[in-house]
Parts: sequence; structure tokens; C-alpha cells
Amino acid sequence: MADWNTEGTENNTRKNAEKTMKDINVALIGYKFMGKAHSYAYSTVGKIFSDCPTPRMKVICGRDRAGAEAMASRFGWESVETSWERVLERKDVDAVDISTPGHLHKTIAVAAAKAGKHVLCEKPLGNTGDEAKEMLEAAIRAKIVHGVVFNYRRVPAIMLAKRMIEDGRLGKIYHFRARYLQDWIVDPQFPRVWRLDKSQAGSGTLGDLGAHIVDLCRYLVGEVNEVTALLETFIKERPLPAADQGAWGSTTGGGMAPVTVDDCALFLGKLDGGAVGSFEVTRFALGRKNHNTLEINGSKGSLVFDLERLNELQYYSQDDAPDARGFRTIFATEGGQHAYVDNWWPPGHMIGWEHTQTHTIYEFLKAVAKGEPPEPNFHDGYRNNMILDAVEKSAASGKWERTG
Repeated sequence: MADWNTEGTENNTRKNAEKTMKDINVALIGYKFMGKAHSYAYSTVGKIFSDCPTPRMKVICGRDRAGAEAMASRFGWESVETSWERVLERKDVDAVDISTPGHLHKTIAVAAAKAGKHVLCEKPLGNTGDEAKEMLEAAIRAKIVHGVVFNYRRVPAIMLAKRMIEDGRLGKIYHFRARYLQDWIVDPQFPRVWRLDKSQAGSGTLGDLGAHIVDLCRYLVGEVNEVTALLETFIKERPLPAADQGAWGSTTGGGMAPVTVDDCALFLGKLDGGAVGSFEVTRFALGRKNHNTLEINGSKGSLVFDLERLNELQYYSQDDAPDARGFRTIFATEGGQHAYVDNWWPPGHMIGWEHTQTHTIYEFLKAVAKGEPPEPNFHDGYRNNMILDAVEKSAASGKWERTG
């Protein structure tokens, strides 16, 4: 979808590429939390990355027209639809961004692929491994570009951690341990929103938070091949949301309804190369708002990352002199040394969570222009779903389960 001129000097090549790169017409389906995050990314990415194809924000889609119109006005979407089917019929749409609850991912993605639209989909890719496989197969058949939004891969400090591991600075990896902790549903009177309904969300903390740390494990250390797991639901029943809280299929009205997903998940994993992993996710950790942390231990060193301090890595090196050993702080804010940050601010000026969304959209748009999937893509989404399925299976069987 892009005409790259590779003749002449390097500067002329870049200028010509920028001139001839095709604009990409984008449709966003979903306008709530992730729709807002993605809208921000589309509205900023071209201003930050000069080599990015221009995203034309053609249409935003939501069942509540007033809500979608407010988001369109706020971020610059050109038009509004209330039917995703009508979005896919439009000839002026090249790529579709799916930011809906999970039960709609497969249906929309498969239809978008058949319509020849490139697809970026929120995580987890499907509500089950079978759904994700169907999405992947549809994308392959249609020869479209496909990506999945595991945006924490796009944190510069995480990308630095990957480079350090690949360079052998940690030696042989023994441990990957990760925790993703929140507290937003501790109150028993918090309503039974769609995220607490298995028919819509697929799972609870496992898919919402666990998918992220499983992806970080696969990205940084290697494949998760076998798991043993525990799932627990602490509050079995919650009030139904008020009518004005309904969104994308949320149950509305009064009364009580059962919670049909997990409130927390803990699991162990056997990883490539003999390493072991431990994973914990919960929405019942009072005081933790978005506490996504990981630690990797190897024969030569260790790394620690905390999303709430996302510009930093903690690094311990066994190669240091014995009297100088200890965890040191590395700031991933130096332009030219750490991914993406030279496009933002001078060294020491921190970037935030929203920038990971801009980086994700940047990579997707570049991939569409080149006609090849970015990483992570539907292959990664499918593998992630297979691991989540194995976690659920293990929690039910009480046994170690293979991930496919």
C-alpha cells in the first residue's frame, strides 16, 4: 500500500518515502476506555513520528450514537456509525481497529478480513483459543495485515530489557515472575458490568490482566509450554448495572446477577530453555491501581520492571565488583539509545502509559504501509489464547496442562 522510492541519497529517500506513502483510512469500533486510548494514539502518531503513514480518522463506531459523537468531536473522527456492519461496507475504510468487549472480536475481525480490511484488535484476541484460531485463519486467507494490542511490548524499558536478555547480559534464564494487581472491584456493590460476564469477557482477570503478562513472558523469555493453575471468584453475585451504564451488550436494569468469571488467577509455567514462570493477577489487591511488575533472574544478572515506573529498569549484574554489587536504576529516556523516545522529549523527560498506545498504532500503520503483519500479530494472539485456555483447564482439572 506504499510506493517507496529507494533511489538517491538517504535524505532524499526518506523525503520521497514520506511523500509517496499512502494515507491509511481508519475505522475504530468501540469508544469507551480503549477507544479513547486508541483515538488519542491516532490523533498524535503522525505529529510525533515523521515517517508514519498518515492515519485518516474516517469513522468511529458505537451503539450509543451520542457517546460516539462526543468522542468523534473530541478527537477528530470524521463521521460516526452505530453499526459495525455498515463500517465494513464502506469503501473509504482501509483498516479496522476493534476495541470492543471480547465476545465481539471474532465476529467483527472475521467479517473485516472477508471485506479486505486490515485489522488491529484489542487483547485477548479471542475469548477462547478456538476463536483466536478462526480469526488468524481468516486473516491469512484474506492476506490482510493483522495486529493485536499487547501495548506493553512498546514500553522503551521493556524493549531495553529484551535487548539485554538477547545480548546475554542475564546469562541463562532461570525465573520469570510477574504480577498484575488492581483493586477496582473490591467493593461488593460494584455492579456486574460486562467484564464480569463470561459470555462477553471470556474470562476475568485472566484475560484482562493475565494476557498481558503472558505476552511479556513470551516476548522477553520464551514460550509457555505447560501450566498448573488456581482460579478464584471471591464475590459470586453483584448488582446489575443501572440502565445508563449499559455499553456494548452489558446487562442493564435492577436486581442481582452471578459473577461468571475469575476475580484472581495464579499459575505456574514451564518455559522454553528450562526456565520456570510464576504469574499472579487479581482485581482484589487494595491499594494497587495498575501494578504490573516482573522480575527475571538469570545466571549472570537480574532485571526488574514496574509499569507504575515505566521509564525505569532495575538491573543487577554479577559481573560487578563484589563490593559494588546491587540493583542499579536505568532510565530508558535517552534518545538514540532507547526505542521511540528520541521522538518525544529530551533525556530525563518521562513518557507515560498513553505513549505505549501511540507506539503500537505507529507500528501497525507502518506494517499496513509495507503490507506485512507487525509484531505482535494474530499468531501471538492465538498462542496467548491457547495458554489462557490451558490455565482454565488446569484450574478445573487440578493437573499440569499443555498449552497446545
